[in-house]
Amino acid sequence: MRTRPVLIFDGECGFCTTSVGFAQRLVRPRCEVVAWQHADLLSLGVTAERARYEALWVTPTGRVYGGAQAVAKMMLSAGGPWSVTGAVLTLPPVRWVAHGVYRLVAENRGRLPGGTAACAVPGAKAHPS
Repeated sequence: MRTRPVLIFDGECGFCTTSVGFAQRLVRPRCEVVAWQHADLLSLGVTAERARYEALWVTPTGRVYGGAQAVAKMMLSAGGPWSVTGAVLTLPPVRWVAHGVYRLVAENRGRLPGGTAACAVPGAKAHPS
């Protein structure tokens, strides 16, 4: 059984890789961080389709959070002032706004600094978070 949460991100996307590196240096989440391309997705209980669509936070018990809620959980894990921001991101209506902002950024990440054609999100259908 896993003892630490896992943050899964798109390792082929320059924007995602830069964002995760920034979070590791500044936020310092207490988790394992792995690109979905190098993760054992089956053991984590997630599909490649979902991992391509959004960042994922997998708890040691196997609960999966996606998108803005994955970011919130990552911030909560860091403790200190970051946990306050993470907690706020889980509350309605901030949660709803965060979801919209996350989707906007995710669907346009190829146009953002560090983004490339590999950053394009396949399909824009909603997944549960």
